[in-house]
Amino acid sequence: MYGNEKRSQLIAFSAVFVALIAVGGWISIPIMMIPFTMQNFFMLLAAAVMKRYAVIPVGLYVLLGTLGLPIFHNGTAGIGVLLGPTGGFLIGFFLMSGVAGLLFEKKSVWFDILALVLFGVGSYLFGAGWFMISTGASVVAAIVACVLPFVIGDVIKSAVIEVIVLRLRKAGIDLL
Repeated sequence: MYGNEKRSQLIAFSAVFVALIAVGGWISIPIMMIPFTMQNFFMLLAAAVMKRYAVIPVGLYVLLGTLGLPIFHNGTAGIGVLLGPTGGFLIGFFLMSGVAGLLFEKKSVWFDILALVLFGVGSYLFGAGWFMISTGASVVAAIVACVLPFVIGDVIKSAVIEVIVLRLRKAGIDLL
């Protein structure tokens, strides 16, 4: 094999997670103005598997979608999505995947829970904040539209991620 094995793994995992996140965006259930998707599940999985390097596939996903590749929710694309009412979630996902990835490196259930909670709360803050700016909505309206409909689903997704992480650790599998 030529080159660095870790670099090869990083490239391969990045490609796989960009694809998974894109597919997760196509799995979309419209709830009010903000669609329910599986994007954040695959972003959290990237953070759990790739640790601090999760910002690479999440950043590439946001960049490719912004440049016009139809990989955002329901096959949308372009700068308009990033600047639209849901754009704050994309920025939040990018930033919080890095935070979560760093916390997953600690390999502790407590840090895992902190990673999952911070990813969710941070994503909600960026998403609801940008929603308020772009639509003129009040704080209450933003919470009702951008947070409350998703909390239960996000808790379930986070629990599934933690089960996967614990099983990988128990099996002695540390991918990156």
